[in-house]
Parts: sequence; C-alpha cells; structure tokens
Amino acid sequence: MENQNKPVSFFRFEDLRIYHKSLDYFNWIIEQSKSINHVEHKVVIDSLTKSAMGISVNIAEGSSRHKLQFVTFLKDAKTAVRECAVLSSMALGSAAFTEEQYEQSKETLIEMTKMLGAMIVSLQKSTPRDASEPRIDFNSSKEIDFEY
Repeated sequence: MENQNKPVSFFRFEDLRIYHKSLDYFNWIIEQSKSINHVEHKVVIDSLTKSAMGISVNIAEGSSRHKLQFVTFLKDAKTAVRECAVLSSMALGSAAFTEEQYEQSKETLIEMTKMLGAMIVSLQKSTPRDASEPRIDFNSSKEIDFEY
C-alpha cells in the first residue's frame, strides 16, 4: 500500500540507491574541486571527476538492457569505482586531497563497491545458468572447428 504514494520513475535507474549514491559522490568531487587552484592538482581531480561520472553513466546505461548486459555495465561501474580509488590515492599523494577528503572518498567508494557487488550477485542468481553460459558437451562425437 505504501508504494502507491511513490511516483513511478520513467527511467529505471532513478529508482536505484546506487545510482543516487554515485551522483552524490560525483557532486562531492565537484565541490572538492572548487578549492583547487594548482594545475597539477586539477589534472588528478579532472580524471577523478571523469571516473566518478562513469559510475553513474554505466549504471544508467546498463539498467535499460537485459540482465546479463546490465551485469556487464555494473561491472564497468565497479571498474570506475576502482579507478576513483586509485585517483583518490593520487590526489592524496599530490596534496590535492587532505587526509580527511581521502578518507571520505575511500569510505564512499567502499560502500559503492559493496552495493554494486550485491547487485551483480543478485542479478546473476536470478538469471538461469543456461542463459549466461554456453554449454559444451565434451562427450559428444561431433568435431568442433576452431578458426584462427
């Protein structure tokens, strides 16, 4: 009954908590970048911003696909999270981030990694094995021709 009051989103990804979390992270990065004046710091922060954008974009793009394709896009989003982790370390090392900013970034990235991992596992469990992996009968007498 309580779901009747909730407006239905036209885009499915708008209903995903991970999507909103990734937008929050992107906006947080934008806020952090406002105080950066050094060119060498901007290089790292610009790359971090681009990777943070990739998290949201992959979630949104994948949500309109079939389950197996969505899983692939979620894995790409998870890759973008790892990129952000590396770039956050670089931002700390180059003094573009303070220790506090680095810890906040890392905490959010860990949370998003867990959320994406849980979604991936859930989608993989709900997808029949036959749909995700081709089966090969190794006891068959048929020859398989591999072209190189």
